[in-house]
Amino acid sequence: MKARPANRRQLGVTLIESCIVMAITTTAIGVVAPGLEQLCQRRHLEGASAQLETDLQLARSLAVSQNHGVRVDFSNANVCYVIHTGVAGACHCAADGSATCGATATALRVGTLGVGSRLTLHSNSASMLFDPVKGTVTPTGTVQIGGADGASVRTIINIMGRVRSCSVGLSGYKAC
Repeated sequence: MKARPANRRQLGVTLIESCIVMAITTTAIGVVAPGLEQLCQRRHLEGASAQLETDLQLARSLAVSQNHGVRVDFSNANVCYVIHTGVAGACHCAADGSATCGATATALRVGTLGVGSRLTLHSNSASMLFDPVKGTVTPTGTVQIGGADGASVRTIINIMGRVRSCSVGLSGYKAC
């Protein structure tokens, strides 16, 4: 049997070195994870409010381009909203995120906050009608999308049908 040289280099890492790296990594993840979750919730809130603003502008554009009144219903306001033709309350959100409409109405778009979302949607108006001739809205309204941490974005629709947003607790928006 051949004798091993005393100055042979070690290949690989020891179990103790591996455990130290795992402990440091676990601690770093534990520190970063809560902030990452809050960041994801904020981005979801910002995305939902941007989609609402875009959908309201779409409703106004469709009313003018199709020369037909277009309505936005917030009848099931904690879950979604429906952009449709027809009378107030003619369309409602279904549990699967689609819309059910009466015979005289046609759903044009359904906006949802997402399945399992911790966001809430509240409107001070159950339904808004965009006029096809002037592009105005009746009645005016404020729609608020709020997050679980208390931050919220308010989308305000004025009589001229213009949409603007402000925020409570979010940077990047004007303060409400």
